[in-house]
Amino acid sequence: MKNSETDMLMKRLAEEARQGRISRRSFMHYSMAAGMTASAATGLWTGSAQAAPKRGGTLRVAQHDGNTSDQHDPGQYQSNFEIGFGHTVRAYLTMINPDGTLGPDVAKEWSASPDATEWTFVINEKATFHNGNKVTGADVVASMNHHRGDDTTSAAKALLADVVDLTDNGDNSVTFKLSGGNADLPWLMTDYHLAILPAKEDGSVEWQSGIGCGPYKVAELEFGVGGRFVRHDDWHGEGAWFDEIQILVINDPNARQTALVTGDVDTASLLDNKTLALLSRDPNIEVDNVASAQAITMPMFCDQAPFDNVDVRNALKLAINREELVEKITFGAATVGNDFHHSPAMPYWPEDIPQREYDPEQAKALLKKAGAEGLTVNLSTADSITTGAVDAAVLYSEQAKAAGITINVVREPNDGYWSDVWLNKPWCMVTWGARPTPDVMYSLAYKSDAAWNESHWQNERFNELLLEGKAELDDTRRGEIYHEMAMLARDDGGTVIPYFPNFIYGRRSNVKHTGALAPSWQMDGYRYASRWWFDG
Repeated sequence: MKNSETDMLMKRLAEEARQGRISRRSFMHYSMAAGMTASAATGLWTGSAQAAPKRGGTLRVAQHDGNTSDQHDPGQYQSNFEIGFGHTVRAYLTMINPDGTLGPDVAKEWSASPDATEWTFVINEKATFHNGNKVTGADVVASMNHHRGDDTTSAAKALLADVVDLTDNGDNSVTFKLSGGNADLPWLMTDYHLAILPAKEDGSVEWQSGIGCGPYKVAELEFGVGGRFVRHDDWHGEGAWFDEIQILVINDPNARQTALVTGDVDTASLLDNKTLALLSRDPNIEVDNVASAQAITMPMFCDQAPFDNVDVRNALKLAINREELVEKITFGAATVGNDFHHSPAMPYWPEDIPQREYDPEQAKALLKKAGAEGLTVNLSTADSITTGAVDAAVLYSEQAKAAGITINVVREPNDGYWSDVWLNKPWCMVTWGARPTPDVMYSLAYKSDAAWNESHWQNERFNELLLEGKAELDDTRRGEIYHEMAMLARDDGGTVIPYFPNFIYGRRSNVKHTGALAPSWQMDGYRYASRWWFDG
C-alpha cells in the first residue's frame, strides 16, 4: 500500500475511533494490516478512543449577533443567532461536513440527470419532526415552495429561481426540475434558509412554532435574549450528545469572552482576535481558529450618488490598505480581499488576478475625473458585525484621508442592524458567512434580481456569465467563467471587500470535537450542538 493511501486509511480509522463507530479489535486489525506496529496502533487507538463522544450534560453557549427582531421564518433568517438556531432545531436536505465536503442530512442520497437539469433526493426514512410525524416528500416540496413564487418574501428566492417544478414521487423521494443545468444544486441545499418544515394541508409550511426535524427542540425561547433546547431523541443523524443546549445572546464581545473565561458558559462565538494570545495561555480554554470563505463586505448603493459613478467606487477601493487592516484588526487571522466575493477557500479560485493595492494618489485622480474631489461619505457599522468591526471602519477612514476622502463612521446599534441598516443605508459594513461555491455566493448577493443584492449592482455580462457557469460541467471552462466574473466585480462592482476573516471561537477545555471543523460558519458551521460533546 502506498504511503498516501496508508495515511488516508489511518485518518479514517482514527476518525471512526473518535466517533465510537469501530471496536478496538477491528481498529487494531486494520491498522496492523496497513503496516503499523502493534505498539503504534495501540497508541493511535488510545489517543483516538479517548476522544470518543460521550452523552450527557448541558452546553451553555454565548452567542453574538442576536436581535429582538429575529424570528422563526427561515426565509427571513439574517442574524448569526437565527443561523445557529436553524442548525440546532431544524435540518436541511444536505450538510457541509467538518472537512468541508458535502454530506447527507434529511436526504440520504441524491442523483442527477446527465445534463444536471433534474435532481432526485431520497429522504432518510428515520427523519422525524419534533411532533413525531415522519418527514415526507410533501414536506420537502412545501419547504422549498416557501421560497418560490411571486408572493414569497424569502431571501432565498433567487437560489431557487431556476426550479420550474418539484415533484413528490410518492416513494420517499423528491425530484427537482430546473430550467437549466445546475451542478451545484446539492450544495445549494445546505443554505441556512432552506430548512425542512412540516407541510400544511394547503401546501404552505408551519414555521410559526419553531418546529423542525433537527437534533434539538425548543423548550424556551425569547429572541434577543436566548433559549433552552432539549435533545430530539428521534433525530435521524449521528451525535446530539448533549442533553440540553442553553444559548444566551451576548452581543458585547468583552462580556462574551469574560463569560467563557470565568466558566459561566462552555463555548462562545466570535472571540476578539487581539486577545487570542492571552486566551491561548489559559489551560482551561481552547481556541478554534478556522480559515474560511466568510467575508467582510462594504456594499455601496450603485444606483445612488455618489456611488453611481464607477470612478468613485474604485477610488474608495483604492483608498483602503487591506494589509494593514488584516495585521492590525484581525492580528493576521484573515486573507486579504480583492473586491470580488470569491476566496481561496472556494473552488475555481482565480489566483492570477492582480491584487488591488492601496493607492491614494490614483484614488485622488479618479475622484478628480468624477468631479468628486474632497468626497465625504458615511459608512455604517456595528460592534456585533465582526470582531473589530468599528475599529476596522475607523482605520479605513484614516487611510482614506490620504486620498482626500472623508469617511464618517456611523456606529449603529447592534440590535436591529440587519433590519434597519443592512439593505437600507447606502454604505454599510456587512459580514457574510462562507458559501460553498462561487455560484451560490454570486446568486445570493450579486445577481441583478437577488433579494440580497446589497450593492444594487447591475451588470448584464456578469448575469450572463452566472447563468452559463451554473450549467457548465467542464471544470476548466467553469474556472474561466468565474475568472471573468471576478474581474467584472472587482473593476465595476459596488462592493469593497477588505478581507476574508478566519472563524475565531472558543470553548472550555472539557468541550470536545473531532478536530475537523466546518469552514462554512462559526462553531463548526453552527453544527456544534450535534457534533460536540463533554469530556467526562
